[in-house]
Amino acid sequence: MQPTYTKYYYPYVSPFDPCKPILKKSYPTPPQLYMGFQPPNLPQFNPKEALYHGTLWPSLYDEYNKKDYRGDEHD
Repeated sequence: MQPTYTKYYYPYVSPFDPCKPILKKSYPTPPQLYMGFQPPNLPQFNPKEALYHGTLWPSLYDEYNKKDYRGDEHD
């Protein structure tokens, strides 16, 4: 089962808050949270791709998604 790298929560909404409430918020989680120990013989990027992605291993790479694409509620 593939883990989801975006988690959601529902903050408390005060009845006295003068601003429009944000009902659902999200935050990203890195892939290494879901990997106990690094398994042997993981595939690797070549050196140029590794510098571009910021990691040597494709299984530890997660493209950062902007907030608008994560599913947050917004205006």
